Amino acid sequence: MSNLYIITGPAGVGKSTISKELAKSKRKSVLIEGDDIYHQIIGGYISPWKEGNHLKIFWRVCIETIEIYLDEGYDVIFNYIINKDDIIKIQQNFKKYLVKFIVLLADENTLIIRDKERPLDCQMNERCLILLNSFKSTNFNKNNIIDTSNLTVKEIVSIINTSNKFILK
Repeated sequence: MSNLYIITGPAGVGKSTISKELAKSKRKSVLIEGDDIYHQIIGGYISPWKEGNHLKIFWRVCIETIEIYLDEGYDVIFNYIINKDDIIKIQQNFKKYLVKFIVLLADENTLIIRDKERPLDCQMNERCLILLNSFKSTNFNKNNIIDTSNLTVKEIVSIINTSNKFILK
């Protein structure tokens, strides 16, 4: 049976890096970067955190795409900035699959350093800290959180693959 891995966290925490390595650790997998789908809209583009954004169509595309791959026997690794309402959407649409929900966090200094290591056009600067504080105040289930500050990519992937604490019920 196929599994769905939802990887989230503030900008700069390592979502893309962890997701890519997690996908490589699977026999048959697909990596879906939410940012890639969101940025497919060119004309009329509005940032996802601004009013008038196109998150409704974004989620429709994501859910249908994820479902197609799961139905074809692929493990799907999906990364994007997820909120509590999005989790409900995911639970409602993927009841027949095992879904692991992982929130990656890091301390402020680690996040700032990682953001500065990104290409200039990908740096989020103070938005990283705004998102970090937003994630911390959301009160996600502590079982779903991994503090990546002092862990290697390999250690994080191993934790995700071996622990059942991330399973959404």
